[in-house]
Amino acid sequence: MKRLSVKLTILALLWPVVSWAVEELPATLNTPTGTIQGKVLLPDTDRPPVILIIAGSGPTDMDGNSRLGAVTIENNSLKLLAEGLARQGIASLRYDKRGIASSAAAGKEEKELRFDDYVADAQGWINQLSGDDRFSSVFVLGHSEGSLIGLLASRDNAKVKGVVSLAGAGRPAYELIEVQMSSQPAEVRRLVQTVNDSLRAGKTVADIPMGLMALYRPSVQPYLISWYRYNPQEVVAALSQPVLLVQGDKDIQVSVEDVRLLKSAQPRATLQVIPGMNHVLKRCESVDAREQQATYTNPELPVVEELLNVIVKFVKP
Repeated sequence: MKRLSVKLTILALLWPVVSWAVEELPATLNTPTGTIQGKVLLPDTDRPPVILIIAGSGPTDMDGNSRLGAVTIENNSLKLLAEGLARQGIASLRYDKRGIASSAAAGKEEKELRFDDYVADAQGWINQLSGDDRFSSVFVLGHSEGSLIGLLASRDNAKVKGVVSLAGAGRPAYELIEVQMSSQPAEVRRLVQTVNDSLRAGKTVADIPMGLMALYRPSVQPYLISWYRYNPQEVVAALSQPVLLVQGDKDIQVSVEDVRLLKSAQPRATLQVIPGMNHVLKRCESVDAREQQATYTNPELPVVEELLNVIVKFVKP
C-alpha cells in the first residue's frame, strides 16, 4: 500500500507537466463556393487571445503536412505550434485552405482561383473570431506563403490586434521564382523573366515550353497574375498594428535576408531570428538537404521552444 501511495504521489506531481487542459473543437467558414474546415484549440482560460494560423503554399493542410500524389510529407509543424501555444494559455484556429484536405469541396477550378480568394477566406475567419465572445482579442499568424495572406488580411483591419509573419518571403513571388531559377542556363532564365514580365503586366502567355509547363501552365497563369501584384515589403509597411517578424537561420526555403527586407520596410516591427530553426519550425543545425529532410518527415519532433516563447511574449506581453 505504501508503494502504491508513493506512485500516486509521483503521478500527481507529474500531472500538470504531462497534461494540459485544452479542448479541440471543429470550426467552419461558409463561402460562396463551399465550406472551409478548421479546428479551434481552446485552453482552459477565461477569454484567452486567439491566433488565426494560416498555412503556407501548395497542398499544405492545417497541421503543416502536405500530400503530393501518393506521398505524404508529415511533420505536424502547425499542429505542434497550436498545441504549444495552448499550453501557455493562447487559443488558436487553424484551417485547411480551400481546395485542400477537409476543405477540398470549397476549391475552385485552377483557372478560376486567385490569390485574393485566400485573403478573403482569412478575412472571413477574422470576422468570425472577432465576434466570438470566447476570445479577448484576435492575432494573425501566417507561415511561409501564409505570411503574405495574413499581412493582406490584416491591412486596414481594426479587428486584428497584432500580426506575426513566420518564415515569410520579403520579396514578390516573381522575384523568388527568378532566384530559384538562377542556376538554370541563361536561355531558361531569360525565358522565365520574359514570362514573368508579361504576367506582371496582366497578360497571359500562350507559348510555354514543355519544360516550364508545370510552373506556367495556362490554367495557373491567372493565379500568378493575381499573386504577382503584391510586394510583401509594401504590404507590411502599410500595417498599423504591432508586427512580429520571425525567421529561422537554418531555413533553406526562405532566407534571413527576406525577414530583414520586411524589417526595413516596417521599422516598428519586432524582428526575431531563431538560431537552429528551419522552415518547418524544427531544430536542425545543418542546411544539408538530407538532414533537413529528416525533420520535414518527423511528426514527433517538437517545434523549437524559443519560437513559442517569442510568440507568447508578443501576444501576452
